[in-house]
Amino acid sequence: MAGGGFTDGGGKEFESKITPIVIISCIMAATGGLMFGYDVGVSGGVTSMAPFLKKFFGDVYRKTVEEKGVDSNYCKYDSEGLQLFTSCLYLAGLTATLVASYTTRIMGRRVTMLIAGFFFMAGVAFNTSAQNLPMLIIGRILLGSGVGFANQAVPVFLSEIAPSRIRGALNILFQLNVTIGILFANLVNYGTSKIKGGWGWRVSLGLAGIPAVLLTIGAYLVVDTPNSLIERGHLEEGRAVLTKIRGTDINIEPEFLELVEASRVAKEVKHPFRNLLKRNNRPQLVISIALQVFQQFTGINAIMFYAPVLFNTLGFKNDASLYSAVITGAVNLISTIVSIYSVDKLGRRVLLLEAGVQMFFSQMVIAIILGFKVKDHSNELSKGYAVVVVVMVCIFVAAFAWSWGPLGWLIPSETFPLETRSAGQSVTVCVNLVCTFVIAQAFLSMLCHFKFGIFFFFSGWVFIMSIFVHFLIPETKNVPIEEMTGRVWKKHWLWKRFIDDDNIIKGSDPASE
Repeated sequence: MAGGGFTDGGGKEFESKITPIVIISCIMAATGGLMFGYDVGVSGGVTSMAPFLKKFFGDVYRKTVEEKGVDSNYCKYDSEGLQLFTSCLYLAGLTATLVASYTTRIMGRRVTMLIAGFFFMAGVAFNTSAQNLPMLIIGRILLGSGVGFANQAVPVFLSEIAPSRIRGALNILFQLNVTIGILFANLVNYGTSKIKGGWGWRVSLGLAGIPAVLLTIGAYLVVDTPNSLIERGHLEEGRAVLTKIRGTDINIEPEFLELVEASRVAKEVKHPFRNLLKRNNRPQLVISIALQVFQQFTGINAIMFYAPVLFNTLGFKNDASLYSAVITGAVNLISTIVSIYSVDKLGRRVLLLEAGVQMFFSQMVIAIILGFKVKDHSNELSKGYAVVVVVMVCIFVAAFAWSWGPLGWLIPSETFPLETRSAGQSVTVCVNLVCTFVIAQAFLSMLCHFKFGIFFFFSGWVFIMSIFVHFLIPETKNVPIEEMTGRVWKKHWLWKRFIDDDNIIKGSDPASE
């Protein structure tokens, strides 16, 4: 494996190699993203399958298949129950992440990922064998609990185990696996929709067991992070793991001592959630919350949850709508790979700002085409215009996948100091899941009422968040996590006003030396 080192602002050099154990641990941990992605992708596919709708959502079945009681092309899938099937997962995740914050800090990142795996497997069992709507909802709630635990632990695990110079790329493995999960779900839905007998949806929901088992096995096999071990008082074990993951036993002492000092300061904080509200933590808190709100209000999950439903609404037949969802899933995956190679070279800000322009343009084009061609009771979306809509959706998805998708998780996980990291990640996940729940629960109703204007709504949010990035998000590439205060926040035109020199860990930041 390639070796090298990274230097902090104070002149110290923390030597490290990109060791096999780092790569393997990150891949295994990031399967939590695979499970999350599959859950996101599979729901939109099964809710467009007639046998699934007939069994659980008869009102939607009558409007979409029998075409009875349809008020508008945009309102075929407007159903509170159908939206609840998708959204309850995220509401359960919101509740679970509050508990996961405690387990991440007290029991470690590894144990928290293991708990997530067990919740995922239980949820898959309920969904696959569901005989009625309550059973289906219980399965989704269990899956949501797994999402809460996984989203709490995995990004922190990846940020802490990776050398800073490739931290962005390895952290994006989580988002990469989310996109792989979405694509896998779309492919599975496309195949199972052709199964005769009306039980294809059970196969779609049951195959979620594959990533669930992978996450559970992976969590059992990986080592916990040095940060977590030291934080829990296992100093020698933490030193041993640090030696193993950095690939050298001669120069880990400076990094080890920095982690010990950071842990000591963290333990002095008795109430991490209360500490989050202190003035010196305001930059990280504001940016983390804003990133999660903006990430969901790009409209990406409205497209990813309901891609087959959305394409059906626009006049695509069932096979064509699932096929189009597969295309967007593939674009999502490829673009996330682009992010892995570019995030530590181009930086976070460049990717976010470029994507803002791209997403704004594509959503405006989609809105204009639909405004002229898709009416309440007529659909004049010709093959040529339909292709343009799919291309614009792909352009939008590509921009999101190399920017707001991965960076919405990466930036919060790498900016909170150790004493508030678990609490900060918990708030990040909570806000994300609240916004995801709102979009999942409201999108089909919004589509019914806003019609094509829904894309103008999301493009307006894209414009606002691009302004926010330009003025308020500093660059964090290649900066060691424990040195963010002195090298990032104290140099920002606004955030430096919130930073007190007394809050910088002595010896950790160049500003304190």
